Amino acid sequence: MTAQDNPAPRRRWGRRIGALSLGLLVGTIVIPLFMGCCVFSEPGYKGPVSDHFDGRIFHNAESFPKKTMKDMWRWRLTSRRTTWPDRRGIPPAPAPPERVEGTHLRVTMVNHATVLLQTAGLNILTDPVWSERVSPVTWAGPRRMKDPGLRFEDLPPIDVVVVSHNHYDHLDIATLRRLAEAHSPRILVPLGNLALLEKYGIPGGIELDWWDSVELSPDVRATLTRCQHWSSRGTCDRFATLWGGFAFETPGGFVYYSGDTGLGTFYEEVVARFGSPRLALLPIGAYEPRWFMQAAHQNPAEAVQAHQILGAQASLAVHWGTFQLSDEGMDKPVEDLDAALAAAGLTRDDFWVLDNGQSRELPLAPPPHASDDTAN
Repeated sequence: MTAQDNPAPRRRWGRRIGALSLGLLVGTIVIPLFMGCCVFSEPGYKGPVSDHFDGRIFHNAESFPKKTMKDMWRWRLTSRRTTWPDRRGIPPAPAPPERVEGTHLRVTMVNHATVLLQTAGLNILTDPVWSERVSPVTWAGPRRMKDPGLRFEDLPPIDVVVVSHNHYDHLDIATLRRLAEAHSPRILVPLGNLALLEKYGIPGGIELDWWDSVELSPDVRATLTRCQHWSSRGTCDRFATLWGGFAFETPGGFVYYSGDTGLGTFYEEVVARFGSPRLALLPIGAYEPRWFMQAAHQNPAEAVQAHQILGAQASLAVHWGTFQLSDEGMDKPVEDLDAALAAAGLTRDDFWVLDNGQSRELPLAPPPHASDDTAN
């Protein structure tokens, strides 16, 4: 085999170029930081003080150790990051139906935390990202390692977009602009993020605090739920805008997206307010090393624990295998999920794993205490 045929040198050069790009990115952020400049930061929320907002920054309801720049450098210098395989080209899935009516529920895994929910005549997208990178710049930062499972052009009419928080792998300005131009959806965001949409000329934004609700149709209501995470788009806006998950009350039952989150008591609060979900979208990736990631990103075993706390009819694994954001391998979240399911006596019929582009329909659960016996 010649050097030209051998992919190893190309991979080594690719890693070197990636390291150089990362170094340049760090230079544009860290050096100005020490010089007192705020890079890529966005304005924070301006509003009344609450039990989770002190007038300047937001707080989690539970203990949440905040990481420092020293912690960040410790992770980077001691990281044992698994090398992901080369980009996986995935043929796009066929275009989904234009509408799914009534109590039928169809879910399509697009990529990362982008999921298409179709029910009650509404099409809802969670945290849509069709960009090549999730970064403040287009030339560096995490690059997608799997293609989106649906072509943007094959999307059905999008009525509602929900954005859980402002991290670049969840709030993608380029994608939101495309959606606004092509579909004019309502865009539900946590407090402080409406100003970001308006800054970039993206219409349709609706800002919500934890437990605020909005009617999406006569039959569907969305509520921003509490979760355990943080926010930032730059060096000086950490915790300056809110984060959350979403509860969708539909004719066929409650559908839940937790958002990016660590494990917390909010799951019990969700059940107390809405009951057990018909379907829960739960993150399983970006969890290593645990000393750095645990507060903000649950691991697969904790995702299974969340599934059990919620009493969900089914859960769907999200936030894995598309962008390398932490140290674990591309497929490690699924391997760890399978082990956790086996330990809990559960299977993938309980907790789904869909690759990008895969769709699945969820039947209605039988009524409580339903019997096959026919009354005489």
